[in-house]
Amino acid sequence: MVLRRLRNLTNTAVAVSVFTLLLSVGARPCFAQPEKHPNIDLFLTAATQNPIEAEQTLTQLAAQWKSGYAGMVWDLARLLRPPSPRMMSFITLVRFLERQTGQQFGQDLSRWNDWVWTQPYKPHPDYAYLKGQWYSQIDRQFADFFPRGARSLIRLDEIEWGGVTVNGIPPLEYPQRLTADKADYLDDDDIVFGIALNGEARAYPKRILAWHEMALDRVGNVELTIVYCTLCGTVIPFESVTGNHHHKFGTSGLLYRSNKLMFDHETRSLWNTFKGVPVVGTLVNSDLQLTPHAVVTTTWAEWKTNHPSTTVLSLDTGYRRNYAEGAAYRSYFSTDALMFQVSNTDRRLMNKEQVLVMRLDDPDSEAQLPLAISVSFLNKNRLFSHRFAGRNLIVITSEQGATRVYDAQDDQFIHHGNNAKIVDNAGREWQVTEEALVLDSNSSDRRLRLPTQHAFWFGWYAQFPDTTLIQ
Repeated sequence: MVLRRLRNLTNTAVAVSVFTLLLSVGARPCFAQPEKHPNIDLFLTAATQNPIEAEQTLTQLAAQWKSGYAGMVWDLARLLRPPSPRMMSFITLVRFLERQTGQQFGQDLSRWNDWVWTQPYKPHPDYAYLKGQWYSQIDRQFADFFPRGARSLIRLDEIEWGGVTVNGIPPLEYPQRLTADKADYLDDDDIVFGIALNGEARAYPKRILAWHEMALDRVGNVELTIVYCTLCGTVIPFESVTGNHHHKFGTSGLLYRSNKLMFDHETRSLWNTFKGVPVVGTLVNSDLQLTPHAVVTTTWAEWKTNHPSTTVLSLDTGYRRNYAEGAAYRSYFSTDALMFQVSNTDRRLMNKEQVLVMRLDDPDSEAQLPLAISVSFLNKNRLFSHRFAGRNLIVITSEQGATRVYDAQDDQFIHHGNNAKIVDNAGREWQVTEEALVLDSNSSDRRLRLPTQHAFWFGWYAQFPDTTLIQ
C-alpha cells in the first residue's frame, strides 16, 4: 500500500510522505543531537567568586564536565598564578582541575602546560568568548580579539598574555630616517636588519627595533609591515597590501608558542607573524596571506659599505627609550632560557641558536615545506648548495655573517670571487645583489633571491615541528 501511494509523487513529496508514514507506524527518525555544554558564564563565575562560592559553581561544572574543558580552566588559572593577589582563587581552580583530570601537578605551571597541550583539543564552543572576557580584565581591548563565535585555526589554550597591553609595545609608523653619513650614533659592529626593494635600501638597527617590535614603513614604494619577534629572534618584512586592501597592523600583546600575534585594526583579527595569515577572528579562512620579503641581518659597517646610499632609522622616534646597543632584552638574549613555555621543543640545537629559515611551496602539494639551516654551519660553509622543495638553492654567507639565498635553477656555483661576486662551474662571475644573482656578461640573466630570515631554533621549531634541519 505504501508503494502505491508513492508512485505518483515528486521527489520532494516522496521524502515528506516517507517521513509522515514512518511516524504513523511509530518509527522515529534518527537525528544527531547537538552536544550539550554548560553556560560559558559558569566558568567566569567560578574564577571570579570567593573560594567558598566558587566551589558551588565548580560542582555544577563537574556535573557536566568534558575532558576538553581542562585547557580552558587552566587558561583561567594561569592568569591568577602567583604573585597574583587572588592566590586562593588560583588554588581553588587548580584543585578542581586535579579532581577532574586525575593529574596531581599542584601549582607546577610547566607540568600543567605540558599535559594540557598533549590532550585532544575539544573545548567548549564559546571558549573564544570566555578567553576574551577573562583577558579583558587586563585590557578591555583583548575582548575585541575574541568575540562570541570567533573562528580559530590554532589552539586557544596556547595563546597567552605576553605581559603588555594592546600596542603596549608601540609600533613605529613611518619612522624618521637619516642618510648613512648622518647616523653617527651607530658603531660599525652594531647589528642592523637590512631591506632593499626597487633600488631603495634601508637599515633598521636592532637597538631601535627591539623596543618597538614592529615598523610600518614604505621602502621602494612598497608598503611594509616589518615584524620583529624579539622572543623568537626573527624579523620579517611583509607587504601590508593584499589585493587592493592596505592592512594596518598592531601588536596584540598576546603570544602563540612564544611568537607574537599581530592584529589588523579593521577587523581585529589575530595574525600569525611567522606565516603572515589570520588565525583568529573574522578573516580566518579568507585565504589572505601576506607576501614576505627578504631581509639580511648584518653589521652596520657591512650594510653601508654595500649600500652607500642607504637610509637608516633616526633615534628621534617620538619615544623615550634606552636605544643603546644591547640594552633591550639584554638578560633574555644572554641565556638559553625561555621566557614563555612552548608545546614543542627539539634538543638538536640550543633553544636560542640562530638558524636561517624559509618556507617553500611543495611542488607535489599545496603545502609549504619548512627548512632551517644552522647559522654556525653556514659560517663554516659560506657557499652552500642544497636541493629542497624541487629547487636548487645556493646559500651565500659573507665574512661578516650576512646570509642570502637564491634559486640557482640549473647552475652550479663553486666559489666566492669576493663578497660581491660568486663564480659558477663554467667560470662565469655573478654579482651578489639584494634582489638576485646577476650574470656579469648579461645583466638580464638573473637568479632570484628567496625570502629568508634568521630565527631562534626553539621559536621556529615550535611553529614548524616538521621542519628539515641542516646543522
